[in-house]
Amino acid sequence: MEIDSASEEKEFSVLHDLLKSDTPLLDVRAAVEFSKGAFPFATNIPILTDEERQQVGTCYKQEGSQAATKLGHELVKDDTKQHRIDAWAAFLNANPQAWIYCFRGGQRSTIAQRWLAESGIDVPKIEGGYKALRRSLLHLYDNLPPLVIVAGKTGVGKTILINDLNNSIDLEGRANHRGSAFGNYWTQQPSQIDFENRVAIDLLKSKGTVVLEDEGRLIGKLSLPLPLQAAMKQAPLVLLEATVQERVETIFQDYIVDSIASCDQTENAVELLETKYLDALSAVKKRLGGEAYATISLAMKTAFNDHRKGDPTSHKNWIKSMLVTYYDPMYEYQIQNKQDRIICRGSITELKQYLAASNLNEVAAR
Repeated sequence: MEIDSASEEKEFSVLHDLLKSDTPLLDVRAAVEFSKGAFPFATNIPILTDEERQQVGTCYKQEGSQAATKLGHELVKDDTKQHRIDAWAAFLNANPQAWIYCFRGGQRSTIAQRWLAESGIDVPKIEGGYKALRRSLLHLYDNLPPLVIVAGKTGVGKTILINDLNNSIDLEGRANHRGSAFGNYWTQQPSQIDFENRVAIDLLKSKGTVVLEDEGRLIGKLSLPLPLQAAMKQAPLVLLEATVQERVETIFQDYIVDSIASCDQTENAVELLETKYLDALSAVKKRLGGEAYATISLAMKTAFNDHRKGDPTSHKNWIKSMLVTYYDPMYEYQIQNKQDRIICRGSITELKQYLAASNLNEVAAR
């Protein structure tokens, strides 16, 4: 057992070095596999298309491995084969330090590696393929560094602080979601696997204690890995504070000004944002209560009408109502159970100075 563990650690060390250095990766799995989960700096140039992979898979189930391999070679030969070799060669010429892999580091990457060698191009192969890389990253969640968590009410600027620190990870940035009922961006969230992989690589690149924003179980549709959830619930907290007006201004800038600016349909951006936020408001109607929902809904519609007339500032009315009526009571309830973990509180400037000046390893141990 000790030998197996030592061998695994050695294997992980090699794979982690590749991931830490952002080594380009040539992924020869089918596109459908790549879409379900991949790694940063991986480029997908399949040896088999989705349709070809399905045919080979069906053949394998019905006739066995030898027949499936034969079919694969029949499907990818002559001009088709050369076209794929040329595509790999172009990538490898542009990225000479790249490594190649398939799902398990088996036939597909071995065949691709051999075809490339016959064309005069040598490329190292990742033994164990995607599964080995993925396993090495999941291993990190079971061996987390010390954590410090930034907590605070909605709009205090937790993400701003996180991104101002050196040894921090922006979980919401990786999830492409701001973590609130109104937090989805115009672009989609990554797959669950891609999210986990990116955060794991961030952890891999970190040194010492890592600072994270206080999050629930989910960020949008994405779930934090269970070991990370558990560690975050035990970690010390720094509490970021700001006035209601400061928080309103932060939310207005992020959720209105920046959201409008980032919409690729600029002519319809205001209308699209109104629809999105009214839908989000409707989703929390039950928690708000009928009277509060009606009041905030009317204020939101009025604000968007004013916005179309050139004055977006009345958005601050419904933003303040949402903070005071919806978000603050939830936060105040939740923070009651975390009082014994708070080690410092203050403004962005004060917490930034505290986290920069303090020995984070000592802070995390408190």
